[in-house]
Amino acid sequence: MNSSNPFDGPDLSGTRYERANMVAVQFDGVNLERASFYAVLSNATFKDTNLAAASFDDVNLGDSTFKNVNLSGTTISDANLSGVSISQARLTNVEIEDADLSGMKINGVLVTDLFEAYEKNGT
Repeated sequence: MNSSNPFDGPDLSGTRYERANMVAVQFDGVNLERASFYAVLSNATFKDTNLAAASFDDVNLGDSTFKNVNLSGTTISDANLSGVSISQARLTNVEIEDADLSGMKINGVLVTDLFEAYEKNGT
């Protein structure tokens, strides 16, 4: 284990982080499957990390980075995703419901314009 980063490579699946101040924490190559977070994680980095079925409740992830992570089986609700940038992501079978999509773009096209064209064509 890297002494400068205690979260480098371990299996921490199912771990619970409650009322923790984890500002700028770095997870690199960590298995956090089914982990539960109730913590401040602003400016955190998740790299090469398994977050499948992880739970984030009342968490601040502002200015955080997720790179090459597994978020399969994850549910996001009551979340502020303003200003989030998603690139090179596999979004198969993703469902978005009851969301404010104003200003959201896919490949540079406003989603609201896509919906308008879809409704206009009646298909």
